[in-house]
Amino acid sequence: MGGVIRRMMPIAAAIGLLLSLVPVAAAAAPATFGTPTATSKYETGIVFSQPVTVTGPIGRVELLLTIADDIGPTVIEVPNPPAVGSSTLTYTLDTSGTGHMIPNTPMVARWRLIAADDPTNIALGPEVKVVSTDDRFDWKTVSGDLVRVHWYKGDAAFGAKALKLGEDEVRETSKLLGVTETEPVDFFVYADKADFYGALGPGAHENVAGSAYADIRTLLGLIPPGQINDSLVAVRIPHEFVHLVFDTAASNPYHRAPRWLNEGLATYQSEGYGSSDRGRVQDAARSGKLIPLDGLTGQFPNGQDFYLAYAEGVAAVKYMIDTHGSDALVTLIRSYADGRTDDEAFKAALGQDMTEFGAAWFEDVKAKTPPRYGPQPAPPGPVPAAWVGPPMGGPTAPTGAIASGAPATVGGATPASLAPAAPPAGDGVGWVAPVILLVGAIVVIAILVARRRRHASDDLP
Repeated sequence: MGGVIRRMMPIAAAIGLLLSLVPVAAAAAPATFGTPTATSKYETGIVFSQPVTVTGPIGRVELLLTIADDIGPTVIEVPNPPAVGSSTLTYTLDTSGTGHMIPNTPMVARWRLIAADDPTNIALGPEVKVVSTDDRFDWKTVSGDLVRVHWYKGDAAFGAKALKLGEDEVRETSKLLGVTETEPVDFFVYADKADFYGALGPGAHENVAGSAYADIRTLLGLIPPGQINDSLVAVRIPHEFVHLVFDTAASNPYHRAPRWLNEGLATYQSEGYGSSDRGRVQDAARSGKLIPLDGLTGQFPNGQDFYLAYAEGVAAVKYMIDTHGSDALVTLIRSYADGRTDDEAFKAALGQDMTEFGAAWFEDVKAKTPPRYGPQPAPPGPVPAAWVGPPMGGPTAPTGAIASGAPATVGGATPASLAPAAPPAGDGVGWVAPVILLVGAIVVIAILVARRRRHASDDLP
C-alpha cells in the first residue's frame, strides 16, 4: 500500500501544478472613473471631484491625498458611498482658519472605492494635481534661471530688482556650500503687512518679514513697492534664499539641522555679524541671559529674545568660522544630509559635540552660565502606612522625616495612623511557605508515578 502511495505522489504533484496554471477569473472592478478635477479657492477650500460609474455595491470611499513632499498619502474617508450607476464624488478640503495652507503648496489626489462584499476588490482612480493659490491678487511674474518672482504692486523694475537679488544669492550660497540648484524657487512678494500675514496664516511668528518653505520651494516676503531699493530689502531677500540652498545641502528624512545654524548662516551671508547683533550678544552674556545653543535648535522665542536668537545664531557661526575655518562650517552643514544627529555632525566636523561647541562659544564671549530649566525629578509622594523603605520617587528620607504629601507631625510625634504597624503576635503568614512546599512535593510525586505507568504500558506487546 505504501508503495502505491509513493508512486501516486508525482502524479498528484503534476495535477496540482496544472491546476495552478489555470487562470482564475478576477472579480470585476466595482467602478470605472472619468476625468477628475480639483479647484483651489484661497481661505475657503480645495474641491476634489471625480465622475464615477459604479457597477456594484460600494462599502467604502476614500480620497488619497499627498501634500507636498509627504512620504505617503493621507487617507480621507468620504461618507455616503454612491449607488450603482453614474454619479460624481466630491470632497472639499477646508483651508480656512486652522486648516490654512501656505500658498503654492502642491497636492496629488486620487479616489479609491472598495466593494461592499469583498474588501480586496478595489477600484483606484486616476491622479489629479492641484496647487493651493492665493487668488486675492492679480499676480505679475518674472522668471530667471532658477527664480520666479510674483508680485501685485509695483512696476516691472520692482520685479526685476527682486529677481536679481534672489538669483545672485542662490548662485553665491550654492557655490559656498558646494551644491547645484536645479528646481525653481517661487518668491511671492506682498505689499503690506495684512496681506503678508494673511498668507502666513494663523499662528504666524510676530516680527517676521520673510519666510522660507523649503519643502515646497517657496518664499513669502513683505516688501512695499516704495522700499525695493531700501538697504533692508537688500538683506531680507538674500536672507530667505540662503535658507533654500541650506535645505538643499542639509536636507534628510530624519530631522532638521539646528535652527540657529540655519538662521545664523542666512544672517552671516546676507549682512554679516553687525554691530546691532554684536551688542545684543554682549549684553546678554554680561547679564547671564544668553540662551544656550541647544535651546535654539527649534522654534525661536517671542519678544526681545526673538532678536537675541538671531544674533546668537550669526555670532556662533562667526565664531565657528574664526575658530575652525569656513571649510569646517560647510562640512558640518553638508553632513546633515547623511542623516547624522547633531552631536555626530558636530563631532565629525569640529571635533566637539554641539554642547561642547556651545560651551566653548559661551567661554569666548565671556557669558555667564544661565540657570538650566527643564524636566525635574518628581518629589517624593505619599507611601502606604506600613512602608519601611525610602519614599518612592526620591532619596532616602532623613531620620524622623515624613514623605512629602503625608500629614505633618504633631508636637514632634508621628501620628499613630502613619507609624509602621508591627504584625500582631501569633498572627502571621508563616504557615504559607510550608504549605506551598507540601503541595509542590505532592505534584512532583504524582508526575513521577504517571510517567512510570506510561512507560510500563509502552512496553506491553
